[in-house]
Amino acid sequence: MRQVKDAMSALNAMVGPTHTLRQASEKMIQHKTGAAVVMDHALPGPCVITERDLLKALAAGMDMDVEVVGDHMTGSLITAAPEWPLQTAADQMVRHGIRHVLVFEGPELVGILSMRDVIRVGGLAADARADAA
Repeated sequence: MRQVKDAMSALNAMVGPTHTLRQASEKMIQHKTGAAVVMDHALPGPCVITERDLLKALAAGMDMDVEVVGDHMTGSLITAAPEWPLQTAADQMVRHGIRHVLVFEGPELVGILSMRDVIRVGGLAADARADAA
């Protein structure tokens, strides 16, 4: 059975809450990801800014060079552990209508898992069929 650690991505796209939305989008494009992790010592923990957050701001007519990440990021996150079954993490994503979860090993942030990552490792239906055989 595949685990979250088999599919998760490294933490490459990182921004701070004072970065502009344009800077966040450039970082996400640079790292070919749909989300950037937001880190700052003043935050209670890591947050996320996603392509959905950027699109909402753009659709509302906000200036991407003025608006900052801290005003658009998501702070209440669904998290996973590296040893979780991949199916469990995917189920949580579907249940909560999200496409990214942060992966923690104890208190340490070790990666990010996206729906794209889940699909990239071959999907879950094949795993279920193999486990049943």
